[in-house]
Amino acid sequence: MSMARQTTLAPGTRVTTTLASATMALITAALAPPAASAQGQMGAMPGMDGHAGMGPGSPPPAACAATDAALPPDLAAWTDKAPLAAAATAADLPGASLTVGRAVSASLRHTAEIHYPAQPEKPGGTVSYGGLLALDVKDAGTYRIALGAAPWIDVLQDGKPLASTAHGHGPACSSVRKMVDFPLTPGRYVIQISAAADPSLGVLVTRLP
Repeated sequence: MSMARQTTLAPGTRVTTTLASATMALITAALAPPAASAQGQMGAMPGMDGHAGMGPGSPPPAACAATDAALPPDLAAWTDKAPLAAAATAADLPGASLTVGRAVSASLRHTAEIHYPAQPEKPGGTVSYGGLLALDVKDAGTYRIALGAAPWIDVLQDGKPLASTAHGHGPACSSVRKMVDFPLTPGRYVIQISAAADPSLGVLVTRLP
């Protein structure tokens, strides 16, 4: 919005000087947050106590008395993880199957060893980890994939990635780092994990009510 100022030069004579707001517009644009991809910028999911929304004037979160001590019912299985080796190729998927409602500690592979059925949006570099996991779905619904870190994941159906419907942090005072929701129908799916920083990853798939 421009501001006008009138300066009197002589009796009966006035000149209007316009003060442009270009400088204010540039400052506002520079302070605006950049856009992020769906999994790149995670906020709190509806109904979840996430870590988003902490502004400059917000008080820091209270220290946690214990980690994973008060998980919501849909994440109750998170603390009981069975070991599972992620597959490097689609042919190895029968030995890398997830069960809905059961958590695993997945052993990942170096990125160079993995043959992804579809190119991940974020494949990671030579020092990153990833892998493939199979998931059989019996009932249609929205399924939440909880992860103990923040790698990139793709869920494939017939070799094509599906769009997620929600994404966010895990609950406060938990070791769940990231959660992503997908609408799934009965069938077999491939979960691609890429750009992981560590060779071990907690994974839990649950069906939302």
